[in-house]
Amino acid sequence: MAYSDFTLKRVKSELNIKIIENEELFPNIDGIEISQFLETMLKRNIPLALAINTEKARSELIIANILLEVKDQLKNEVSFFSGIDFTVDKDKGLNAYCDFILSRSIEQFYLETPVVTIVEAKNENITAGLGQCIAEMYGAAIFNERESNKIACIYGAVTIGDEWKFIKLLEDTAYIDTEKYYANDIQKIVAILVEMVKPK
Repeated sequence: MAYSDFTLKRVKSELNIKIIENEELFPNIDGIEISQFLETMLKRNIPLALAINTEKARSELIIANILLEVKDQLKNEVSFFSGIDFTVDKDKGLNAYCDFILSRSIEQFYLETPVVTIVEAKNENITAGLGQCIAEMYGAAIFNERESNKIACIYGAVTIGDEWKFIKLLEDTAYIDTEKYYANDIQKIVAILVEMVKPK
């Protein structure tokens, strides 16, 4: 068993996490100015990624560039990991490679303080990726507790590149944002990601 085996039902029954689905998580966050580089890149890459229509294309052409923009916005005070082995507790199924992790640490050679896990939804099904993302977030909470990292809550996102859904894990409760965000509102997506990962 691994993170990708978790559904919302399994997250509730096996990890004892409550699910709240009726709250808007970021109603007061406005979009922020993004770099000309990202704007130009996405204008070119989104149509190309959607035409190729593979997870790899979406990952490389859209998602990674958005997350690197977040790192730049925070002046490299955070770190960004792609395809990293994140084994926390094999017996609980909290193991496997994660698509992306943002860390509240400048350390780039190893993972130190994971605060945002990002799942690229398989088969363009964001809902199906929610369980996996929450399991990874739970793994991040355990990791931080073991490392004595004082992190109030862990965030997550499930995305297909041009569409994003955000989650917040606070203690034993996962809040799934009622809103979905789309690439035509990239300033808001970047602002939310910055808010989630920036040092508090």
